[in-house]
Order: sequence, then C-alpha cells, then structure tokens
Amino acid sequence: MYREPVSSLQPLHVLPPAIARPLRVGMIGIGTVGSGTFRVLARNQAEIAGRAGRGIEIVIVAARNLARAAAIVGTGVALCDDPMTVATHPDVDVVVEVAGGCDPALGWVLAAIAQGKHVITANKALLALHGEQIFAAARAQGVAVAYEAAVAVSIPIVKALREGLTANRIEWVAGIVNGTTNFILSKMRDEGVGFAAALAEAQALGYAEADPAFDVDGIDAAHKIALLAATAFGTPVRFDDVQVEGIAALQRADVAGAEQLGFRIKLLAIARRREDGMELRVQPALLAADQLMANVNGAMNAVMVAADAAGLTMYYGAGAGSEQTASAVIADLVDVARLEGTKPSQRVPHQGFHCAAMRPLPVLPRGEVHCPHYLRLPLRAEMTVEAIAELLHSIGLTPKRVLSADTARPAALVLTAPTLQAELDAAVRALQVHPAVDGTVVALRVESLGG
Repeated sequence: MYREPVSSLQPLHVLPPAIARPLRVGMIGIGTVGSGTFRVLARNQAEIAGRAGRGIEIVIVAARNLARAAAIVGTGVALCDDPMTVATHPDVDVVVEVAGGCDPALGWVLAAIAQGKHVITANKALLALHGEQIFAAARAQGVAVAYEAAVAVSIPIVKALREGLTANRIEWVAGIVNGTTNFILSKMRDEGVGFAAALAEAQALGYAEADPAFDVDGIDAAHKIALLAATAFGTPVRFDDVQVEGIAALQRADVAGAEQLGFRIKLLAIARRREDGMELRVQPALLAADQLMANVNGAMNAVMVAADAAGLTMYYGAGAGSEQTASAVIADLVDVARLEGTKPSQRVPHQGFHCAAMRPLPVLPRGEVHCPHYLRLPLRAEMTVEAIAELLHSIGLTPKRVLSADTARPAALVLTAPTLQAELDAAVRALQVHPAVDGTVVALRVESLGG
C-alpha cells in the first residue's frame, strides 16, 4: 500500500535557494528511533543544515501502521507499507533502516545499495551477522554504509575509532555497551535484590523486553563488540567467534561479595589485541570500585579505548532512548550529506581501514585469557584464612586476598594472582569435588582496564 502526501514528495523543510540541493532521505521504520530522528531533524534543521552544507529532508517513510506514521510525520512526507518501495525509490539518496531484524532488513539494505543509495542503520545484529556482505556490496557500488547508532547509541565511538584516533594503533576497546544489564546490576548492588527482582523492575520500566534473553545473555553486547573490534583493529567482523557469558546466573551474594572486596560487577565487552591474535569476549567481571568504568550506573553506557599515542580515553553517554539514538543517526546523515563530489577512495572507509589494509586476526581461545579472578567458595564449615590459602595453593592457585564472606552460610571470598583461564578452570573443577566445599564454586574475572 502506498499513500502520496498532499503534495507529492514535498520537502519536509524549505531551505534557502542558495544552499545545495537537500539530501533526500527514505526511512524504513518510524518507531522509537525513527520518530526521534524525525523530531530532531525538524527541531534542529537550521543547525543541521549549517553543519551539513545542505538540508536533510525525509521524503518517504515505510511503516506497518500508516495511521500512526501519519500522526508523526504530517502531510509533507509520502508513506507506504512496503520497505522495498523506500529502498528502491528513485527520489531517495540515502536509506535509513531503523526497523530492526535481520532477514528482511538484509534484503532492503542490499536493494538500496544495488540502486546506488547510501545506507544508514542502527541495526547492530544485521551488521554483526552480515556486515562483510553489506560492506563489500557498498564498496562495489561506491556508496557509504554508516552505523554510529548501532553501538552505544549517543556515544560517538565509531567516529572516534574511525577518525579521532586514526593516528593510533588501538590496543584494546572495552566497555559497558548494554544499558539493560547495567541497570539490573546497579539495582542488585544498590538495593541488595536478586537478579529476578532487578530484571522485573527493568521490564516494568521498559528497559528490558518481555523476553530479555538478547540482553541478559550478552548477545546484544556481543554484536556491538564484534563491530567495535573490526573498526578498531581493521579486521573482518567476527561475531561468531565472540566468547559470550551473560548475567542471568549472577547471584546477589556475588554482587555483595565483590563490594566487600572493594569491587563492582559489570557486564563488559572486551576486544584486546595481542601478538598472537585478539581476545573477543563478553563477560560479567569485577572492576575496582574507584575506577571510572565501575561508576557507570543505571542504563548508561561507557567505552574505554587504549591507544599507543592518545593513551587511555573514555566515552560516556546514554545507551538507549529515542532522541539519543536519533542523534547518532543524524550525525551519519550529515556525514553522507558532505560526500557530494568526493570519490569513494577519498572517503572515510566503512570500517576505518581501506579494504586492501584489512587483515584477519585470529580470536584466541577462552583458556588463553590471563587475568586475576574472583572466587566464592561455599564451605561445609568455617575455615581460617590460612587453611583456605593452603587449600588453594594445593590445587595450583596463588591467592592474593582471602576474606570470610558476609553470608549466613560459611563461605570464602578469594582474589587470585593473574592466572590463565584454562588453569583457573581446572582449579575450579578440583575445588568443586573437594570435601571442604559445599555447593557451587563461583568464578569471575577481574579486569583492570588500565587502572
């Protein structure tokens, strides 16, 4: 179904004739992100045009609910219920895909590229799973694919990696890139509630979906770190190789135990370059409570980058929200608006590195991660610190700190010296069958992030 506006493809904004022809945008989806994009473009049109050197106008929108879409965009924009109409429309210069999903979205994006249109998307799953195919198609057609809104929403981390830090060799990128899980962990720490209660509140407030698995199992964060690693290191997107651990198994006792030791638990997404490959992982981990990243609370996001010349930099901002995401979408639109007359070879590459300079990096096995660890040992009876340390030494672990947990049942909290994950896993298996241990041994990594 297709509905022409009162005046067919009438511009959303009327700009002075001295300014270059406006960039004409077709949008697929007019939900939370799409409606925010429309509002911000309308409200800040003068500033945006001043920065872009030309106007940016939405000329057609595809939506499932045309009545709702009409209430948002008014009579100056064409509406249809077929996204492919937008992807192939002759009067569209750039397609903004903010509908989400993978299977239909991939077809729309590839169709737009085949028609010579630039593409902007907030769809991190689409790029994490099909990014290499999309980027290759865009290079062949000489068009841009931009995705700032796909990672950390309001934080311009993609632009920082592709442009601001372009003189640097990036050593690692790490951060809190999922607001839902950060909200849950903040609630568990601040209010002493369990995972289920914190999740229920996140759902009630709209931070978590009815089926929260995508967030709490770490998949959303894995999509994002796969994209950040590719942009930071000039390597293909490797989502299938991300080692993912979520937060659903975290217990209130471990959040409290971390606090007792002077740490906080965060779901971290980490990409670290090493001589023999890269670490690519999502995990709940302990951070010292006085580190900046440990104090990112609620639904906020933050990303840290370690670079050889710039040193350590940190980027902080909202991890969700209609206009917050729109800010990133429109920043990409402004970049596309500035491309007029530039050769594809002279543009900022999609992933920060020109295709010929891209190099695959092997993802190192989980067992080769080397860091300190936190252990919570449930005990059959109270044991002295010396006895616990002796037990740990007997199975090959070096404890740096041992405390009795503030719990009703006897338990020990342990911080180990840096240990290979494979060796730590073997030690946990040995502890699990030791007669002094009564219950499941919990093990979490401890990260320093430059601190």
